[in-house]
Formats: sequence, structure tokens, C-alpha cells
Amino acid sequence: MQRWIRLFRDLSPWIALGLAGALLALYLYPSLLPRAMPTRHAARSAGVAEPAPVAAADVQNLPDARPAVASYAAAIARAAPAVVNISTRRVVLERQVPEQFAPWFPDWPEFRRREESSRGSGVILDAAGHIATNYHVIKGVEEIIVQLRDGRTAKATLVGTDPDTDLAILKISLAKLPIMPLGRSDQLQVGDVVLAIGNSLGLGQTVTLGICSATGRSQLGLAMLENFIQTDAAINPGNSGGALVTAAGELVGINTAILSHEQGVEGIGFAIPVNLVRGVAQEIEAKGRVVRGWSGLGLNDLTDESGNPMAGVQVAGFYRGSPALGTGLRPGDVLTSLDGAPISGRQDFFGRIARLAPGATTHLKGIRPGAGAFEVKLNIVARPVER
Repeated sequence: MQRWIRLFRDLSPWIALGLAGALLALYLYPSLLPRAMPTRHAARSAGVAEPAPVAAADVQNLPDARPAVASYAAAIARAAPAVVNISTRRVVLERQVPEQFAPWFPDWPEFRRREESSRGSGVILDAAGHIATNYHVIKGVEEIIVQLRDGRTAKATLVGTDPDTDLAILKISLAKLPIMPLGRSDQLQVGDVVLAIGNSLGLGQTVTLGICSATGRSQLGLAMLENFIQTDAAINPGNSGGALVTAAGELVGINTAILSHEQGVEGIGFAIPVNLVRGVAQEIEAKGRVVRGWSGLGLNDLTDESGNPMAGVQVAGFYRGSPALGTGLRPGDVLTSLDGAPISGRQDFFGRIARLAPGATTHLKGIRPGAGAFEVKLNIVARPVER
């Protein structure tokens, strides 16, 4: 302790000398002192103008420092009111007694009637109440009920169907209907953001987000005429007939199908392009159906020994009363060319025939086993109405 006392006594003169020097420097050079912010009273005394108070309106106009967040709420608000839920009812006859045992139980009802219900989606196309949906949603049903997003319901009538494209047009009679803005599917590009809206799994209207994964998909076996938009926006049971819209809320497709989840596949769904929907709807509204060409030929695809698909189709048979009966074609004939263009498969042949107008004549080339090449003319007629 004595040591610390002795050290303080030795240093104290120097500490006093340093403090005196600092006071002398501040006296001679007052600018070394830090300047304090003037108070409001001091500012008034010095004649300095005070900053004007910020008005509430000015605060609202200040730039927002928060990061921008992408939202598609405006697109949904524009498109979703025109997407409807569709409920259907059909009566099914269910066998109760196996056919071979029916004679032993003559008093037992062989069949019983059972009602089946299902759900899907649709899109309101115009103020007259025309609704586009999938043909498979309403096929064979006895009653169709449409529910709007605002809660209104109405019984729908079937205007017409087009099984070749899996489309159907319904009609309801309600006032002040929301109308879906129609876009251009031919301007849709791979990578564009799309939104799928529909009655997913019967939960009510649901929206999912994705991109356009591909365009012009065909040879999927989903319909006779295929030109699908592929998307990874989630499409679930109940979404069939619903809307595929752009980020601007414009319709570009009618959601139709997904690849089976049992195959371990996810994120692959398909929609019918709106350009095709528009044309089918106009013809159904005008004529009640879409008139397409028909050959009356029953065909099979060709495969090699390994089961891989081959070009061409094989004649399997003829429909009764069809124009193909008078051509000289026989079952087993292989067709290789239609109007000078190679035939890639059964769906390619039917699709090209369907696009021909009734009354047209087409030229077929092929090979008959054991006889060689041949060429025939085939007259095209209107496809019979499916019942």
C-alpha cells in the first residue's frame, strides 16, 4: 500500500500540470470544444428557420423502404369469380346377383339403382351464361348443378359436347354473371407464370401457382385432338374444367388431366388451349355440336418385336354404314400415308381425318401383306353424334 501512495505522490505534479495545459489550450482555442445542437429556443434567437412539420399526406408519399413482394391477388380477383364449381348426379345400375346364379334367385332383384355424385369445375365465357368444362366431367350425368363463387347456384342445361377435344358447353340463367377475360394461348411461352383455379378435391375454389412447362403436347391418349399446354401448377381431382390463367388474370386454358400419381409423377398437368376452346364453344353455341370428318375405319397402332411404336396403322375393321366399306380396304392392311404425308400412328390418322370437312376426298397409301403396295381414295363424311 505504501508503494501505491508513493507512486501517486510522485505523479500528482505531472497530472496537475497536464490539466493546466489543457485548460490553457481551450481558453486560447475555443473552437476545439464540440458544438451542441441548437435548441428550438436558441434557433429562434439566432433567426434560424425551423424545419416544417411533415404532413400525414407527405408521409404516405415517402418511398417505401420495405422490399417488394410478388403477389397475384389482382389476377385472382379478376379471374376467380368466373370459375364455378360443378356438381353432377348420375344413376348407376349395380348387379346384385351374379348372372350365372340369377335363375336360382328369381324373386331377388337382379339389379339395384344407386346414385353417384362427382365434382368438377367450369369457366363462364359470356353474359348469356355459357360455361366451358370438360366432357368427361358431365358425361352420362342426369343433373348438373353450378355454384358461383358468390354462393349462387343454378341448374345447368347441356348445350353440346365435343368428345374429340374433351370439351362441353353448359348454360345457366342467372343475372349479372362474372365473365372470364379470354387471353391468347398462341402467345403463351414456356416459362410464363400460370395459375390454376378450380374446385380441387371438393374443398371449394382453390388456386395453385406454376409455370407453362410446354405447349403443343400430343400423343397422350387423352383425347382424339390433342394440343395441350403442360404445366407444373398443381391440378388435382375436381380441377377438371377449371381455369388456367396468366399472371394478368386472362384465361389461356381449361385444365383437363394429370399424369397418375401412382407412377410417382408430380408436377405434370395438361390444359386445353383457350384458342381451341373459343372455336369449339362458338360452333356448339351455333350448331349444338362440332362437325368433324369421319372415315369409319377401326385402326390399331403398329409395334416392332420389342413393343416399340412404328410408323403407320393397321386396319382392324369398319363401322357399319361407313364410307370406308366401299374403298376395297381389308382388315390387316397397313396404311402408311394420308394425302402424301406419313402416318405416325392411330391418333395422328384420326386427328387429321377429323380436321377435314365432310364431303372431302383423301388419298391413302399402304401395303397389303402378301400383295404389296396399294392406293385408295376415301370419302369423308360427318362424324356421327355420340349418344
